[in-house]
Amino acid sequence: MRFLLTLPALLLAAMAAAAAAEQFPSSAGALAVETVAGGLVNPWSLVFLPDGRMLVTEKPGRMRIVTRAGQVSPPLAGVPVVYARGQAGLMDVMLARDFAHSREIFFCYAEPYEGGARIAVAHARLEDASMPRLAGITVIFRQRGPADRGFNIGCRMVQAPDDNLFVTLGDHLSDAKMAQTLDNDIGKIVRIKPDGSAPPDNPFVGKEGALPEIWAYGLRNAEGLAFNPADGKLWEQEHGPMGGDEINIVEKGGNYGWPVVSFGVNYDGSPVGTGKAHHEGMLDPVWHWTPSIAPSGMAFYTGDLFPGWKGSLINGALKYQLVSRLTLEGDKAVKEERLLQDLHERIRDVRQGPDGALYLLTDNSSGRILRVAPAK
Repeated sequence: MRFLLTLPALLLAAMAAAAAAEQFPSSAGALAVETVAGGLVNPWSLVFLPDGRMLVTEKPGRMRIVTRAGQVSPPLAGVPVVYARGQAGLMDVMLARDFAHSREIFFCYAEPYEGGARIAVAHARLEDASMPRLAGITVIFRQRGPADRGFNIGCRMVQAPDDNLFVTLGDHLSDAKMAQTLDNDIGKIVRIKPDGSAPPDNPFVGKEGALPEIWAYGLRNAEGLAFNPADGKLWEQEHGPMGGDEINIVEKGGNYGWPVVSFGVNYDGSPVGTGKAHHEGMLDPVWHWTPSIAPSGMAFYTGDLFPGWKGSLINGALKYQLVSRLTLEGDKAVKEERLLQDLHERIRDVRQGPDGALYLLTDNSSGRILRVAPAK
């Protein structure tokens, strides 16, 4: 369904959106924030289709297509049954690198399992006819380890230039110690082929007692993942406990310390693990937030609308309800600018649009897609 609108209708919609745009200060001048679409229930992830429309997931288990003019499709048929409780539900979605030819997408969701849930990664074909739907759904990967009850479950995904997928998997809160052992997928980043199998050059292939899909470990609850276009390195963003949210550069076989070390403390105020922030053999974050902002969604800015922000890392925040822009110098984050603090909405995902604007998902029962651009 293409949701075609006449030119006058598009002009009226654009004028209405411009009139309704709110303005907020920033280092790049006034920002205009307009609502592209509303009425979404806890939207979790957004990806742009080649024609500029958006494919959006809602945590309760729905996927929709949203036009550039803000028209929202009915829920797509074919989405699997989702365990929607607490932080769990339908989460990340991305287009396959060959989407223009294959129409294939990947998505991850909390699959019902042993009275709780586990992360499942699936691929499907997006059939975009009069009634869009998913077809040929195949689960390619299932998280191994105890069931989750809706806490610290993940899950973000990216596809590398070699077509392999990286997937973040949370520590389930109560199973945090398993993040340090390699016989499970709890508190890990896994690297899998598009068919779900483990590439032979993964760091723990052939190691006794280790799962071959594991790429990095010692992670808590990663809800941001992106490649830095400047050098191709993989960056990860995760929730700490009470403080200690982190930005990490993901290394092959890297141990990121959770729950042995943290810049934060447990929710009852007690020390995490050793009570230290550093430990030999464990990798330090590039940046940390203490107190916690509860980061979710991240994107490297490469557009032309904000030339002074090129190369910045843009992060959403749930707890502090803001957007955090980090200025980078190589592998270091050197400065933070906090944006949209007066918006007072939880930011679940951050994406750069094909027009160079920033697009945000707000996480509530009547969530919105917001477009952020320079005010005119």
